[in-house]
Amino acid sequence: MFMKIILIGYMGSGKSTVGKPLSEKLNYPYKDLDTEIEHREGKPIASIFAEKGEIYFRKKEAIVLQEILSEKSNMVLATGGGTPCYGTVMDDLNKAENVITVYLKASVEELTARLFPEKETRPLIAHLKAEEDLKDFVRKHLFERAHVYNKADFVIHTDGLHTSKITEKLISHLF
Repeated sequence: MFMKIILIGYMGSGKSTVGKPLSEKLNYPYKDLDTEIEHREGKPIASIFAEKGEIYFRKKEAIVLQEILSEKSNMVLATGGGTPCYGTVMDDLNKAENVITVYLKASVEELTARLFPEKETRPLIAHLKAEEDLKDFVRKHLFERAHVYNKADFVIHTDGLHTSKITEKLISHLF
């Protein structure tokens, strides 16, 4: 029997940051969905968005996710922030065998503080110049996405927690 632990949450919530040490502790392979898409497309996510648009990206994302889910192996997978919010992705994840979804939940303030310094590398927020504009953007997105994120099997609140503490909380929920 194998298990896939799928980390979901808004961009900047710590999916990649937590996914790597979690996979090491569990001795599971780690995958990042965005990285998998970049490898297959041969270009960074920002370029895919700029050249082909978000709809193309979301379709590609769903295809790559299904391919990863079909693998018969243990895994920790970090998704993109919008991954579970398009089409039937979240429901598909929750119906999939041997899949546990975990929502890494961070507050608007925490997400804004994490995202503002790196906004240039994130296509959805690169255009926002002021921190208050980013906060409003994050607040709106969280409001729209909360009902999807909260369908996860587990919700882990991450505000103010070090990666090791989040990893410990996650493992205690899983086993």
